[in-house]
Amino acid sequence: MNTDRAALQDLRRVADALDRVRGRVLDACAIRSDLRHLRLELSDGYLLMVGVDVDEQGRPRLQVDVARQPEEATRQLEVFGAR
Repeated sequence: MNTDRAALQDLRRVADALDRVRGRVLDACAIRSDLRHLRLELSDGYLLMVGVDVDEQGRPRLQVDVARQPEEATRQLEVFGAR
């Protein structure tokens, strides 16, 4: 039951992240060679990163982040957590 609740929360985080980038134009897409992380680059500078990590018990956990590069020319990303 607890894993069902965690899986539902994971899906909600993904849905929220996808909702934040809805209607934006996809510029590029890259996936890591081990197929554990997907990076979607949008034409307006936003990034959507989806990945699978393993928790302390060895169970896979879905991770999702939406980030936007700041307007000034730095190497820092501005990261927005899921709602």
